[in-house]
Amino acid sequence: MKKIFQPAFDFLLFSNVFMALCTVAQGLVTFYLIGTKPVFPVIWLLFTSTLGIYNFCILLAKPKQPAESPHLRVRWFFSHYRLMVTFTIVSMLSLIPLFFLISTESRILMVFLGIISFFYSIPLFAMGDQKFGLRNIPGLKQFLITLVWTMSTVLLPILEAQHFHLTNISMRDITILIAKRFLFIAALTVPFDIRDLFDDHQFGLKTVPVMVGEKNAYLFCQVLLGGYVVLLFLFRNNRFNPEFFALTITAILAGWLIFKSKWEKNEYYYFFLVDGVLILQYLLLLLFNSIKNF
Repeated sequence: MKKIFQPAFDFLLFSNVFMALCTVAQGLVTFYLIGTKPVFPVIWLLFTSTLGIYNFCILLAKPKQPAESPHLRVRWFFSHYRLMVTFTIVSMLSLIPLFFLISTESRILMVFLGIISFFYSIPLFAMGDQKFGLRNIPGLKQFLITLVWTMSTVLLPILEAQHFHLTNISMRDITILIAKRFLFIAALTVPFDIRDLFDDHQFGLKTVPVMVGEKNAYLFCQVLLGGYVVLLFLFRNNRFNPEFFALTITAILAGWLIFKSKWEKNEYYYFFLVDGVLILQYLLLLLFNSIKNF
């Protein structure tokens, strides 16, 4: 049985299809919280852009000997090199028709986020003989990742919902929704940097764990999640409603997974369990809503 499902599971995780589904789930969370049905061009845009950008970044960072990489994801990805290149090209090309199906405001946002994502790993700057990109600037790596995720999964759905007059949400609640999603995504990015602490030291990446240490990084994640739960009270003044409990449970679960994560944990732990919280969040919202309406 394992021989049958393992290749499919590896494909799902290491081709970044699962990550793309995580982005879609977060977009659906936003549509749910603002009380509107999903706008499907946004859903497809989130899926294809995530798949394309993540694969592009991996292709750009190809090591000299991928087969000898200590990371299973890297070894799998480059052992399926042609398939991944095809995936990346198809994903990028599919963005063209989707781009013209969204509003002008959303197009401007996507262009801005696309520029950040594209130049994230490219060495734009030079200091002496050493070249470096945006991710090498101290503290900027987590901020850029979190910013792109937050703006694409929160602001993009809101802009499209408002464009089609599907929702009426105040600027205050938009700000709260962006802030709490930023905190949640930021907390989930740190464990990956803790896992890569040694590599980041070698490559000169000034991530949060590199700058403050592993133990303080774990504590930093819990503080972020604590701030996230506090903001749940403020969004639309809903207080203790089903949405609050569903989102709080995922925050607690995320905190537990982060606390338990260690650098020696295998990659399935991070790419399936930690990232999977992003999908679980939407599923719990649906579950608690069905219980409420039962």
